[in-house]
Amino acid sequence: MDKAIRDKYQAIIGLEVHAQLLTESKAYSSDSTEYGVLPNTNLSVITLGHPGTLPRINKSVVEMAVKMGLATNCEITRYNIYARKNYFYPDLPKGYQITQDKTPICTAGYLDVKDAAGNDKRIGITRIHMEEDAGKSMHLPGETETLIDLNRAGVPLIEIVSEPDIRDSEEAYNYLTEIRRLVRYLEICDGNMEEGSLRCDANISVMLKDSPLWGTKVEVKNMNSFRNVQRAIEHEIERQIMVIENGGKIDSETRNFDANTGSTTAMRSKETLNDYRYFPEPDLPPLVIEQEWLERIKETMPSLPQELYKRFTEEFGLSEYDAGVLTDAKEIALYYDELCKHTKNYKGAANWVTGPVKSYLNELQLHIKDFPLQPYSIAEIIALVDENKVSHSVAAKKIFPYMLENPGIPAHQVAEEQNLLQESDTDSLKAIVSEVLAANPQKVEEYKAGKKSLVGMFMGEIMKKTKGKADPKVANQLLQEGLNA
Repeated sequence: MDKAIRDKYQAIIGLEVHAQLLTESKAYSSDSTEYGVLPNTNLSVITLGHPGTLPRINKSVVEMAVKMGLATNCEITRYNIYARKNYFYPDLPKGYQITQDKTPICTAGYLDVKDAAGNDKRIGITRIHMEEDAGKSMHLPGETETLIDLNRAGVPLIEIVSEPDIRDSEEAYNYLTEIRRLVRYLEICDGNMEEGSLRCDANISVMLKDSPLWGTKVEVKNMNSFRNVQRAIEHEIERQIMVIENGGKIDSETRNFDANTGSTTAMRSKETLNDYRYFPEPDLPPLVIEQEWLERIKETMPSLPQELYKRFTEEFGLSEYDAGVLTDAKEIALYYDELCKHTKNYKGAANWVTGPVKSYLNELQLHIKDFPLQPYSIAEIIALVDENKVSHSVAAKKIFPYMLENPGIPAHQVAEEQNLLQESDTDSLKAIVSEVLAANPQKVEEYKAGKKSLVGMFMGEIMKKTKGKADPKVANQLLQEGLNA
């Protein structure tokens, strides 16, 4: 698209994110939520809505929803009424969903993210409400029939609805990234879009930048990755602009995103609002969240990424990049935070965690909880390097691997037993420097004639004679003195 045309318009974007909660049982029954079992096995008459059955509120669902509300700076609704959302769909066994309509459990929150230019941007959170998932329709290749798996029916969800504060696909990506990071920190959802445990619908419209009126909103569904959300938004913005530029009118509709083509296609019109016939759920009493319960939930809240990011940058002096990498995953952030209780070399600690530690985990596809070394062991290695007892290269290539194979052995003991401690005795090193210079008189003359690059050759010879154990700083100083004598 021509940049001049694109720049005439402003996109208005709001996101609806469904997060599947990590409970062992469903939202209103004791049926299992285990993923990957045989189709239609995690079912009971309650999930199927048989006559005479009664749902019950899952307390864990409420607590997880409140935690997400607190993490997104929301007001917590104290008096909650459940509602029935009535509609027919093949994978909705009861013919309705138990959800929240008039009294969402969390309202009027916000989330701070980065915009496309890297500046802070505040995205409003309209509401977070609790509801249950539907089942899953499946179509096998070559088959015309629809197969239904109701295992997912009744699995608890929270829906996080943003204000239309997002202006481009990159902001949307950053917002989703922060939502996923929060649910993982809170341990309420695994955030896996590919498996459907985190799902996103995007509401998109465009308007002329000088127009007082917003454009017609289009909803886009079926995006199974953050990258596809970006692609769908980009495509839909350009599609709507071209329709308007060609004199057309944007239809209020729901569109499907095709990841193979990167385009959207019409699914159904939204010109007339769906009549879900919401009414209060007659089988569930109002849910009252008392102050004492709310305070108990607050006490269980972990350190959140923004809080750790602020500590890492302001207290530990890390760059925004380092702090961002460390806080991307909760367990890594907490490992680093614990490591900093055992060392004051915060930058060195960050380099070890984001370097050798993460490389080891990635290579063996391990979780940090399975990492064999405790934070204090990494602090011991850092101390050896900081005290010039070993070089960073020796620490990373010899001491660290040895400790991984023999966890529990202190770093200084490894250095001693493996004869890895640096030689920093001035007298002995001075004698070795003299030997190297005496053995290479021609090179010494070339150095004095201006070939300063020979320093590397001399240092290499010194390291050979000391089997790599010479303290580089001391050896280099003595070499410079010898060459300039």
